[in-house]
Amino acid sequence: MPHYILSIDQGTTSTRAIVFDGTGNRVASAQVELKQHFPADGWVEHDAMDIWWATETVCRDALRKGGLHARDIAAIGITNQRETTVLWDRANGMPVHRAIVWQDRRTGERCAELKEQGYEPLIQSRTGLLLDPYFSATKLAWLLDHVPNARARAERGELAFGTIDSWLLWKLTHGKVHATDATNASRTMLFNIRTQCWDEELLRLFNIPAELLPVVKDSSADFGRCAPDFLGAPIPICGVAGDQQAALIGQACFAPGMVKSTYGTGCFMITNTGSTIVQSENRLLTTVAYRLNGETTYAVEGSIFVAGATIQWLRDGLKLIGCASETQAIAEATGDARGVYMVPAFTGLGAPYWDPRARGAIFGLTRDTGIGEIVTAGLQSVCFQTRDLMEAMTRDGASPVTTLRIDGGMVVNNWVAQSLADIIGVPVDRPVVTETTALGAAFLAGLQVGIFTSLDDISTLWSCDRRFEPTMSDDKRSSLYTGWLDAVRRVASEPNA
Repeated sequence: MPHYILSIDQGTTSTRAIVFDGTGNRVASAQVELKQHFPADGWVEHDAMDIWWATETVCRDALRKGGLHARDIAAIGITNQRETTVLWDRANGMPVHRAIVWQDRRTGERCAELKEQGYEPLIQSRTGLLLDPYFSATKLAWLLDHVPNARARAERGELAFGTIDSWLLWKLTHGKVHATDATNASRTMLFNIRTQCWDEELLRLFNIPAELLPVVKDSSADFGRCAPDFLGAPIPICGVAGDQQAALIGQACFAPGMVKSTYGTGCFMITNTGSTIVQSENRLLTTVAYRLNGETTYAVEGSIFVAGATIQWLRDGLKLIGCASETQAIAEATGDARGVYMVPAFTGLGAPYWDPRARGAIFGLTRDTGIGEIVTAGLQSVCFQTRDLMEAMTRDGASPVTTLRIDGGMVVNNWVAQSLADIIGVPVDRPVVTETTALGAAFLAGLQVGIFTSLDDISTLWSCDRRFEPTMSDDKRSSLYTGWLDAVRRVASEPNA
């Protein structure tokens, strides 16, 4: 039996494919950056066909780099940027509009209207989510209302909706499979996390035809087989999870109370709550962590919209750096941001503020401020936002975090990892395999085909590369964080927000 797993990791800024072996070690990988489209202020779009073509490219390149063939791959796992909304033609498999990305804020006014009408408690109770443009429901409604003939065609069953996982499953199987998993469904604002079904009342509220929706499966399940022309053989697709849930699995956070934080384009902290649905009183999200063998595990999540994207902006927007890897040396040489704070609210603020109209700013500039202070402030903003999430979780009654497991592209930066430990005041563990999002998808696929026998089996494969202990004094930690909170208040769209 082949024992390699191909993991497709379709993210916000790039598409990757990683081949893992049966012990969770990376064998080969390939990556292609994804073009971002910004058609208006606060609008973010992707070309879904670009995503598909990149997926084909990276999968073939990863196998070639590993000296492997389709017959060597036991299963395919998929993990994806969540909430990003694709609407396509069932007949020809072509999108009818660019995908609306999770960061997009165009439906802010619609969300505000629904909130004023008193619908948020209902939505939070059914879905665990807050009324925000972040989620898929209002994005899909916008497409139906603004793409010519889309609503009529949707009602006739001619169109299909999906998050990126569903889109890739459709393309991989040549339209034979229109499905998603429970983690991705739980981010649409249309899925009842208590009944584990699409919610008819919410479909009516958002005016979404049920004919558009994919079948919802477990995270580890039979999602069909890719078409033979994709890689040369019909490989089974056996694992699907949204990127942050996949990272939770890749970090082996299977016991209630375990916490991970992922630092990619955004930053996402998730606490496993087991079989208990915990409804946050501090504007965090309740979500499906994973669903296996029909049993649902839940989580509480804090979502920050901009983390690694801050560094991308420093590189591509301000051109202060040539590449992201330069930031560690710059921050080490600078040592301190010297009172400079960057609030990267480029597309609004996520948890725990949920302020779609906030915009980014840099405070504390003086004649002595240089590139070093601005870069350092950008890195520190990620740490401060993580502290925001931890504070909110504590107010919700969560047990104090004793260790934070971190992953994602930013955490290879030792300065960031150490600063994170200093700002939150608890040890930070970085695993040997930091591509935990892709690894989680591989674990799910491997569970389905028997490469891994259980979650306990997977837990034994997790190992720590380095622990970062906090070294900052309590007084300095408190002073820095107070300055951050003041900076956030100054970008809020409403007074006293």
